[in-house]
Amino acid sequence: MRLIWVVTIVALLVLGADLSRGGQMPLPGGDVPIEFIRVKEVAQLLNDGAKVALVDVRSRQDYLIRHIKGALSVPLEHMDMRGREIPRDGLVVLY
Repeated sequence: MRLIWVVTIVALLVLGADLSRGGQMPLPGGDVPIEFIRVKEVAQLLNDGAKVALVDVRSRQDYLIRHIKGALSVPLEHMDMRGREIPRDGLVVLY
């Protein structure tokens, strides 16, 4: 059930993005690209022990109802204020 939920979130993010850039989008106000990654790839990285920060960008209420274990809650509307809370020493996965 959790996998279906994560796939749905990732699919919505991908569908909302401009995929004409080869799966990458520049961040507003920055030059760091966003690269899309498949759920299976994230699962493999986690299983391999890679340093991955999972960031749930949905509302705090949605996060409290259900979230991936270990994920940090930083709703999109608070990203400007709370972006510094996201670890930068590994892969950051927003969902």
